Amino acid sequence: MFSVGDSVEVIDELISGVVTKITPKGVCIETTEGISLTFAPSELVKTNPNTLIPYHRAMYVEPKEEKKKKNVALKGQKARRKPAHHMEIDLHIEKLVTHTRGMTNFDMLNTQLEEAQRCIEYAIEKGIPSIVFIHGVGEGVLKAELETLFSRYDLSYQDADYMHYGMGATEVFLQNIF
Repeated sequence: MFSVGDSVEVIDELISGVVTKITPKGVCIETTEGISLTFAPSELVKTNPNTLIPYHRAMYVEPKEEKKKKNVALKGQKARRKPAHHMEIDLHIEKLVTHTRGMTNFDMLNTQLEEAQRCIEYAIEKGIPSIVFIHGVGEGVLKAELETLFSRYDLSYQDADYMHYGMGATEVFLQNIF
């Protein structure tokens, strides 16, 4: 099923890596962060390293005028990716994991916060000026924790466009970091 050198992703986690060895206890992988972990074969799925995209949960939004300019300017040429104007991340737990069976509220909140932190670091690295986090309304626990996370990075933020997102989204501005 798996061979040493296969690129894999963990089904219920945001972990990917390369198979380093196969033992009776499971499949050992080295993550992209250099950490060795062991999983049951049923917890892994093979991936094609050539089709991976840098951040598969982020949705990039480019203004319509920019798309039109790019289409006219690049007709017949290969398009080059420019940095997105903002990133949009849906932090609803059902968008982040395949199922929540066995997860406590604390586990779910931590998963959402880890995703938000990864997105912030990715956006800083790629020079993306703003991120819209869709967190929903609920009891406000996630929103409060996100605000604490934003303060650690010294980021400014505000409620996202009400007409587009309703009350359950926050826009974070990263320009002051660059």
